[in-house]
Amino acid sequence: MKTAYDIILRPIITEASTDAMALNKYTFEVARDANKIEIRNAVEEIFKVKVTKVNTLWRRGKEKRRGNSVGYTPDRKKAIVTLAAGDSIELFEGV
Repeated sequence: MKTAYDIILRPIITEASTDAMALNKYTFEVARDANKIEIRNAVEEIFKVKVTKVNTLWRRGKEKRRGNSVGYTPDRKKAIVTLAAGDSIELFEGV
């Protein structure tokens, strides 16, 4: 049984995600096997807000070289969560 904290791994704070906060959209890195329903329930449970929409996308790992050896950073799954009007997440305020 996965808990909400196993599904939501960390917030993603970039310039683009900070601009999206004005539109009530928050970005999180989520577990690779999490679906949109699990993500919605986890955000509502952790932050006590109402989620209206969840968009997910994959970030493919980048190629990294060290001499002749080639490796890749891990693939990551992101979720962009849209909250109901009037809700906000205090963790992101003041960023």
